Amino acid sequence: HTHTGDPVVLTHSGPVRGLTLDKAHVFFGIPYAAPPVGPKRWAAPRPVSRWTQPYDATFPRAACMQACAGEFSEACPHKVSEDCLYLNVYVPVRVRLSVKTAAQLPVMVWIHGGDFIAGSASKPLYDGRFISNYSNTVVVNVEYRLGAFGFLVTGIDPERSAVGNYGILDQQAALRWVQTNIAAFGGDPKKVTLFGESAGAQSVCLHLMMKSSEALFRHATIQSQPFSIPLKTRWDAMKLGRNFVKQTNCSASDLQCLRSLSTHTVLQAQVQAGSKIINPFRFLEMFETWGPHVDGALITEQPITAFQQGHWQSYKPVIMGTTSEEGVIFIYGAFNCSVSVLESIVYTTAIFKQHTLKVLQKYLTVYRKADKRTMLSQIVTDFIFLCPARRAARAVLRTGGAVWMYVFDHTPSDHKIWAGLTFCYDHACHGAELPFLFDSAPVANFSFTPQESRLADRTVCYWGAFAHSGDPNVRRRLTEFCRNQRLAPWPRYRPEERWPVLNLTLQSHLQHGNRDHFCDFWDQLDVY
Repeated sequence: HTHTGDPVVLTHSGPVRGLTLDKAHVFFGIPYAAPPVGPKRWAAPRPVSRWTQPYDATFPRAACMQACAGEFSEACPHKVSEDCLYLNVYVPVRVRLSVKTAAQLPVMVWIHGGDFIAGSASKPLYDGRFISNYSNTVVVNVEYRLGAFGFLVTGIDPERSAVGNYGILDQQAALRWVQTNIAAFGGDPKKVTLFGESAGAQSVCLHLMMKSSEALFRHATIQSQPFSIPLKTRWDAMKLGRNFVKQTNCSASDLQCLRSLSTHTVLQAQVQAGSKIINPFRFLEMFETWGPHVDGALITEQPITAFQQGHWQSYKPVIMGTTSEEGVIFIYGAFNCSVSVLESIVYTTAIFKQHTLKVLQKYLTVYRKADKRTMLSQIVTDFIFLCPARRAARAVLRTGGAVWMYVFDHTPSDHKIWAGLTFCYDHACHGAELPFLFDSAPVANFSFTPQESRLADRTVCYWGAFAHSGDPNVRRRLTEFCRNQRLAPWPRYRPEERWPVLNLTLQSHLQHGNRDHFCDFWDQLDVY
């Protein structure tokens, strides 16, 4: 359905034709690297070959390979393929793309979550046209290799084995594409904000630690980063890799054999290897089997250590936050029925070993319900998400950086958002902020009340202001739409202001501190 009005943009690889929708010009599925298939499977992303005829960017391409099963499976993408290194670009409809585009708008690059095994840049929930239009930014959504395709490690010699972290290199290649090409879409390559949630937030943290990503973006938002789930060591990653290879007829040192496996075989081996890794003494890995590992080159230490010690680009402004009930999805997803005190002690011991008594003393007295899932959920929220984020944010101040903290505390009224995770119906679960941040109700099959729409508009405008200036409070250059939101001031997180945290809810307000007596407890235990 191409007609003369479709926007055509000239990228360095060739012309691309997009679509003009009511809110934005949209370019779906622009290739940012060569397809990672055949001999390019388990290799760093390579440049894409050029083309001369306009590339059809009017429809979404396949998501990266993923198995659609298990507790946390998101609604599965319609199409999956190994050929998946594409990105989507959303440009405000008021930008005239036909002329030599001059608008130098800030760019927001979205890295989706999904445990490094699932998710997709083209999920309707992440439709970038609304953020783009309302905040006057160019939004880019990136696909990256997932699961074994993105993270398999079978050895250390990249010529003879899979060496992992490919998914992170894919994201970096996409950021380089933005540097080279985004000006043609009206974006300013010197004003890139990286934002991501969950595994996407872990990715953002890695780019903040990686020297090779430093010049590729200026601001970052870190949403629901599970700081206390450790990245694998090389040894753990190799062990998972050995389990993977055992499911195939190849040997670990035979990369050619591994590359000749069918996509389906790789996916099956990924699922089988992933289900047996659980080391009872590293219980937390259960939440993240596949993913980046500390390889000593690209990634040299655990993010939580890097942030505490200032080994990251701490001069870059950061928004950091969580939802108020991150742990619910993990605990209720793992335990279908009520958990007794005794069972709760067993699980707590598996994670906290010699600290178990202290942890139970702290929580059992507060969470008195017979079903201990509420208590365990709160422990997961505090220990994995909220308190280590507070610690990282406080460490930022020692290096002179600027950080803004939020907690998203609203329970969405439309249950369709949770795609059948009934236990999230009355909680601000992991991911609850996403429908509001993308303001994507019109295309993502859920609805907002008028008050919720206002919360979504405010959230978009805080993030948009941050993308424009590195400060969510700066109103100049904002759209009229955002100026009309009359956003409440959001002070930086620092002791002079009594540690302000923006509570994002229908009546958003500032709170001072956030579960501080629990976080002080965790900081003193020093178990992150």
